[in-house]
Parts: sequence; C-alpha cells; structure tokens
Amino acid sequence: MANIEAHYSAQDIEARILTALREAGLDPEKRLTPEELGALDHFHTGGYRASLRLLELSKIRAGDRVLDIGAGLAGPARMLAVEPGCDVDCIELSPDYCAGAKLLNRLTGLEDRVNVYEGSALDQPFEDNSFDAAWMQNVGMNIENKQKLYEEVYRVLKPGGRFAFQEMAGGDTVASYYPLPWATLPSDNFLIPIEEMQSLLGECGFVSEFFEDASNPQPSGTPEPPPKVQLSLSAYVDDLGQKADNAIRSVKEGQIRFVRGVFRKTR
Repeated sequence: MANIEAHYSAQDIEARILTALREAGLDPEKRLTPEELGALDHFHTGGYRASLRLLELSKIRAGDRVLDIGAGLAGPARMLAVEPGCDVDCIELSPDYCAGAKLLNRLTGLEDRVNVYEGSALDQPFEDNSFDAAWMQNVGMNIENKQKLYEEVYRVLKPGGRFAFQEMAGGDTVASYYPLPWATLPSDNFLIPIEEMQSLLGECGFVSEFFEDASNPQPSGTPEPPPKVQLSLSAYVDDLGQKADNAIRSVKEGQIRFVRGVFRKTR
C-alpha cells in the first residue's frame, strides 16, 4: 500500500481524485467502471492485473461475503463486487483513503455492494465467523504484530473460509533503500521472512492451499497493452517514482520478496 505523506481533508482527497480522473479523460458525472479506475485505486505491487491473478487463485465466488483488509481506495473491493459479484466490507485505518473509497463507490454506483469502515485490522468491528473470504494486498508490511493480524483474520472467517493475500516479505538482507511505497523510514517497515509468515499462519490455524514467491516472474513473451487512460497514484502519493524504483531495486537485490498465498480456516 502506498502511503499518503500528509493528512488531507476528505474534501482535499476527493478534489485530488476528481482532478486526476478529469485529466485522464474520464467524466466523473458518468458512471465509471472498476476497470477504468484500476490504475488509480489498485495501489499495490502489480496493480489491477495482480488483483485479477489473486482473484483467480482465491476461488471467490458470486454471492460470497468478502472482507477487504487495509482496503485503501477499495479498488479490489469494487472489482469483486462486479465480478464475480460479492458483497464486500472494507476495513481501512486512514480516513483519507476511506473518504476516497466512498467517493469512488458513488462514482461506480456500488455503494450498496461495498461498505467502508474506518478502523484497525488488529481490532475489527465484525462478528466471529462472518465472512466467506478475506482479501489483503500489500498491508502486512505496515503492521508489526503479525500474529494479532492473522488471529483477527481467522476470527472473522467462517469455518472453511479462505484468506487470499499478496504481501512483501523480508529477503536475504535488510531493506536499505528508502523511501519505499509503504515506508518512508525503516521504522515504518515491518517485513518478516517468508518462513516466519507461513509459520505464524499455521500457528493461528490456517492451512495452506497455495503459496508462491513471485518475486521474479518469468516473462510471458506477450507485451502487456498500455493502459487505456493515464491514471496514476501520483494524484495523492508524493515521490511515487522514487519509491517505486527503490522497491524494484530491493526486490531485484533480494532485500524484499513478493509473495502470494491462499490459506483456509480449518474450523
């Protein structure tokens, strides 16, 4: 998740988003689609395409009730609401992101399918056994207490529910290039090694259905098409280019790993 460097008012974050949409040639007065917004509101490694890949792995189905943890602007939540067709609750700590998410829900006409709650992933306002699936992308690296995080995810999932995530993990050496998209300073960065992540999930009661280190994907041989519109996280993230370059360099040098997983609640 990309950090907002300063706390903006709800009005300011809405104004920034509306300006970015208009500069990209989109009309906020017309109904927008989650795909059109993908370059703006999927602010995690791999962007919109990575969300589609996680959806494929997660086997989330139409009618599932899904929890999006650390939802940011709720781009993946809107994607899930449209296809496969889920009701999604979002928990997000930043009031700025909550304001932006609610705006984009209105612009896509998805207010009835996507609910946004301001709060902590470590103390969620949901009942036990509430969700068919939990979804999390690039959030845990900002959370020091990983065990509490995974315990909360386990608590709110129904028995047999799946936890689908993509995450940054610690590599062979300590991350040394800052700022990163999620951490301006080393004190903001809470990466743990892959083995520790898997061990903690197991201790909480999860069973692995899928796990991969996707740090160095093999080229497909087919170039990806350019985005239809030129939206960017730079609408509200300072120094985005430098942060992205530092993250890419860190992955290439093995300081950071990029992983995906789907884990199931056993009982």
